[in-house]
Amino acid sequence: MLLKKRIPMKYVLGKIKVEIVLVLAYTVVFEIFHHYFVTLPVDIPIAIPTMIGTIISLLLAFKSNQAYDRWWEARIVWGAVVNDSRTLIRQVLTFYKDPDFSVEASEFKENFAKRQIAWCYSLGQSLRNKDAVEPLEGLMSDEEIRYIKNHQNVPNAILMLHARDLRNAKNDKKINTYQQVEIDNTLSRLCDEMGKCERIKNTIFPTTYSMYIRLTLCLFILLLPFGLTSVLSWFAIPLITAIGGAFFLIERMAIHLQDPFENRPTDTPVTTIANTIEKNIKQMLNEYQSEFDILNEFELNDEPKIVEKGAYFVL
Repeated sequence: MLLKKRIPMKYVLGKIKVEIVLVLAYTVVFEIFHHYFVTLPVDIPIAIPTMIGTIISLLLAFKSNQAYDRWWEARIVWGAVVNDSRTLIRQVLTFYKDPDFSVEASEFKENFAKRQIAWCYSLGQSLRNKDAVEPLEGLMSDEEIRYIKNHQNVPNAILMLHARDLRNAKNDKKINTYQQVEIDNTLSRLCDEMGKCERIKNTIFPTTYSMYIRLTLCLFILLLPFGLTSVLSWFAIPLITAIGGAFFLIERMAIHLQDPFENRPTDTPVTTIANTIEKNIKQMLNEYQSEFDILNEFELNDEPKIVEKGAYFVL
C-alpha cells in the first residue's frame, strides 16, 4: 500500500488512460466527419444524454456506497484484530503462573507473543495472495514453520499452535480452566475476524452490475457528441473527454474500493496495522522482561547482612 497522503495524479489518470484515449479519439473522429463529410445535420436533443447521465449517476452512487461499505468493514475487522491481539498477549502475560519469573515461563510468553505478531503479518500476506510463510522467519522456530508449511491456510495453522500451547499450559497447571476459557475465547474472536476478511476477499461484487454500468456509460459517451456538437462545435472535444473521464474515474474508484485486499493505494493498510501490533506487543514484552530482570537482580544482590545494633547483632 502507498502510505502517501496524496496519491500522484499520474497514478490516478493512469488507471483510465485507455478510456480517455478512446473517448478522445471517438470525439475527434466524430467532429471531423460532422464538419467535413456529413452534409445533413446529425443532432439529437441534449435531454436524451442527460437522462442517461442521470441513470449512470444513480448506478455509480449505489456502487460507490456498496464498495465503500466493503472497505470500511475490512477496516473495522482489522481494528478488532488490533484489540484482540493486545488482549491475547495481556492475558498470556498475566494469567500464566510465574511466581519466580522463571526462564521457562519467559520463553513461553515470548514465543506466544512472537507467534501472534507472525499471525498478523501472515494474515495480511495471505489476503493479498502473497507468500504467507515469508513473514514468519525470525518470529517462529523452524519446527513450527515446518508444521505450518503442511497447511494451506497459514494463519489458521498458527492459531492451532496457539491452542496447542494453551492446552499444554493447562495440563502443566500454569493456568486454570477459567483462564483457558478466556484465552480460547480471544482466539475464537481472532479466528472469526480472519473468516470475515476471507469473506470480503472471496465475495465477488456482481459482475453483471459492473457490466450494465459499463454498457450504459459507453452509450452515454456515444450519444453525447450528437447533443453538444451543434452548440459547442470543436470545443465539445475537451468537454466530452473530461466528462467521460470523470465517469470512468468514479467507476474505477468504486472497483478499487470494493476489493480492499489487493495491495493498492486504496487498500486497507494491513501491513501498517500489523506493524503497529508488533510494536505494541514488543512493548508489553519489554515491560514484562524488565520486571523479570529487576527481580533476578534483586535475588542476586539480596545477601543477608549482619548489622550491629547496641548489644545485639541483627540479621
